[in-house]
Amino acid sequence: MSLRSSFARLLRKQAGSTLQLQKPAHSVALIGAPFSRGQKRRGVDHGPAAIRNAGLTERLSGLGCRVYDFGDLSFTQVPNDELYNNLVKYPRSVGLASQVLADAVSGAVAAGHSCVTMGGDHSLALGSISGHTRQCPHLCVIWVDAHADINTPLTTQSGNLHGQPVSFLLRELQDKMPLLPGFSWLKPCLSASDIVYIGLRDVDPAEHYILKNYDIQYYSMRDIDRLGIQKVMERTFEQLMSRGQRPIHLSFDIDAFDPSLAPATGTPVLGGLTYREGMYITEEIHSTGLLSAVDLVEVNPLLGASQEEVNATASLAVDVLATCFGHTREGAHTVFDELPTPNSPDESDSEEQVRI
Repeated sequence: MSLRSSFARLLRKQAGSTLQLQKPAHSVALIGAPFSRGQKRRGVDHGPAAIRNAGLTERLSGLGCRVYDFGDLSFTQVPNDELYNNLVKYPRSVGLASQVLADAVSGAVAAGHSCVTMGGDHSLALGSISGHTRQCPHLCVIWVDAHADINTPLTTQSGNLHGQPVSFLLRELQDKMPLLPGFSWLKPCLSASDIVYIGLRDVDPAEHYILKNYDIQYYSMRDIDRLGIQKVMERTFEQLMSRGQRPIHLSFDIDAFDPSLAPATGTPVLGGLTYREGMYITEEIHSTGLLSAVDLVEVNPLLGASQEEVNATASLAVDVLATCFGHTREGAHTVFDELPTPNSPDESDSEEQVRI
């Protein structure tokens, strides 16, 4: 018996005699988070505008979603934001921006929306996941990325906080975490069993140690090649839903895709997801009916070699988000209740023969 059928049986058992998944969300809150201080490259703060300009609102509205665009958050500039430990960059700026985003995401989810956070760099997941867990304490996270982003401030080689957000969120790592200035508000909200990575292919030595020794589930690109994306998704859901259905937080870095598809991003790595694999991931997440919030990060319009590359990357981001909310590759996306029937003809066959 296939893993898919066994997972379906598991859900049926949880839901009773009839499988009762949530209906797809039709109320979507868009939050722009034009923040770039989690990394060193200029331009990622223009990501939200690029994604909007690529037609996101129109795509989601065409799928039957009620779209509420709350605009871009405003992040206060922190003066004299000195390095932590002579290495970690802009800790106060990242901590404060994440706190602002956490409040916004918490409010959007509390109001009944599915929340889409458009970055900005991936340090923002600190805020989006923290805010989401205020309303949904038992959520799970699917992290689609070329990178694990699980260095601690004491293991990071670059000092960039966009490579560290998961370490701040995991309870199991808290005895390894120093208290950074600007982070006193943050409380760990995930356990190691609550997160699954998909698409990894550039993992630092300390990150590899953490993934292995803390028993964190991950699927590298090699695993995707070996198993196929269908089995990867089946196993992902079995891991995350084994104790019951719960809301999903999808944190999607555009650099999970191969750079040939998403060139306008800050840390591209060869050998990434194909378009078909990326869309399959989000189609399967949508099919559960459990998606509650999405991050789409690291679109950087200043890093495209041409306007075509920028447009391709932003359009890919829109495709990811549209598929999260119901776009399929089967051709039908909006509700269609019944086929029309022809009206009675104005002339009978005999009258038509006489006329001829």
